[in-house]
Amino acid sequence: MAVGAHSGHGEPEKRPGRTDEPAGQTPGGAPDEAMSQGVHGQAGARREGAPAVPGPDARHTEGVDGAKEEGGGRGGRGSEPKKQRSLWKELPILIVVALVLALLIKTFLVQAFSIPSESMQNTLQRGDRVLVDKLTPWFGSKPERGEVVVFHDPGGWLGESPATDNGPVAGGIQKVLSFIGLMPSAEEKDLIKRVIAVGGDTVECKGNNDPVVVNGKPLNEPYIFPGNTPCGDKPFGPIKVPKGRIWVMGDHRQDSLDSRYHQDLDRFQGTVSEDEVVGRAIVVAWPLNRWSTLPVPSTFDQKGLGAAGAAAPPALGLAGAVPLVLWRRRRLLNQAGESAKASRRAD
Repeated sequence: MAVGAHSGHGEPEKRPGRTDEPAGQTPGGAPDEAMSQGVHGQAGARREGAPAVPGPDARHTEGVDGAKEEGGGRGGRGSEPKKQRSLWKELPILIVVALVLALLIKTFLVQAFSIPSESMQNTLQRGDRVLVDKLTPWFGSKPERGEVVVFHDPGGWLGESPATDNGPVAGGIQKVLSFIGLMPSAEEKDLIKRVIAVGGDTVECKGNNDPVVVNGKPLNEPYIFPGNTPCGDKPFGPIKVPKGRIWVMGDHRQDSLDSRYHQDLDRFQGTVSEDEVVGRAIVVAWPLNRWSTLPVPSTFDQKGLGAAGAAAPPALGLAGAVPLVLWRRRRLLNQAGESAKASRRAD
């Protein structure tokens, strides 16, 4: 057949018992000729105007070829590797996630503060960066004796500080970093001192070289700046610290305008409300060569220092008296009931 010859494959194989007639005219040769044209001679058949009749092998071949064309010769769509997102497209997302995490950490976990003065020397130096725990107050934790805490200005402690103009660029950067907790805010006025007494305590210092006394217990304060006296320049007390407030002092006693210097500011005698406390300073994070924790000194662990200890005997007596009173009251009620029953029987 001309079609087979032009396609380069020759005529179909003749089987025994068949005539030498062309395959297109022999009923027994039709399937073989159709298969030959479908697989190898489709181009020739189309040129002659005769539609090719695809056989089973042709359909199979077309299906494979179609899959190759559709998948681009790489095994179909399912096996194509996913395109990675450009770094420039991912960078803004990463920045936003980092800022959100930093804001959450600042609000609920820790916040960095810079030490602006020498009032806490030698425990803290000017320029130190401390991390302040803001998590535990959310669970009801209150300031304890001996802790170093950061608190907002109760009013009048810092006075009217002159505003500093750092320029629009530097000022904007500081606002962003302070918003996420990486820098102290230029607008907020915070102080850092050590808690000496808490609500319910009685604190005093007679001056000279006498120690600070809390609830009758003298404090041994090795953290005081060398050469300073506990309160030689400003004696005070005795002062009863109101509930919900704290008495604070700087470790550099001769260079700290703390509770001692604000006793006449209001009716609270220089104490600070617990609501003004931002949190406890737990570690010096910067500079690295000054990295250290800020534990509570052992002098605040001495027995009997807590005002609660002094109130323990009355509390125990009250706890023992309550059951006795209830038992006596029940006995009187029982006696009254028996008397009422006896009078009804008599009637």
